[in-house]
Amino acid sequence: LGEYFDSEKNVQEVLTDKIAKIGENMSLRRAEVLSVSNGVIAGYVHNSVNENLGKIGVLVALESNADKSALKKLGRELAMHIAASNPLALNSDEIDKEVIDKEQQLITEELKNLGKPDDIAKKISIGKLNKFKEENSLMTQDWVMEPKKKVKDVLSELSKKDIEINEFIRFKIGE
Repeated sequence: LGEYFDSEKNVQEVLTDKIAKIGENMSLRRAEVLSVSNGVIAGYVHNSVNENLGKIGVLVALESNADKSALKKLGRELAMHIAASNPLALNSDEIDKEVIDKEQQLITEELKNLGKPDDIAKKISIGKLNKFKEENSLMTQDWVMEPKKKVKDVLSELSKKDIEINEFIRFKIGE
């Protein structure tokens, strides 16, 4: 495991120290690394019970030459949006093929149960699948803080600052 924040210890050593101090066994189930060459990594913890301790944690990597404090603010808002809306991917073409196939199967079953003719069911299926992709892709989701806009619209309004979302991570307790 890699280094733990700015400490000289790695994650495994910090985990071992915590186990010794608390007296409870712990294990690291998931870990991700985000990086930016020029920008910020902003975060948000939802249902926070203590500093950096809550039910949902989100990190967003923003690449830009813009003012770092403004980027942090935007990154936090994006992280809040991601915590609330749980997108599956940044863009629709990045959604896992297995998820798309499963959704297609569910839509097809639903339309069969409704007794729709095959030609009509196929057209409805395409529309429903496109809506599913739009609702589960960060860039095409309705912006939580102003639902008449999409996330991509919010970013394009700031495009003079040339802001790009590299990636994001959303962890929820129990997943």
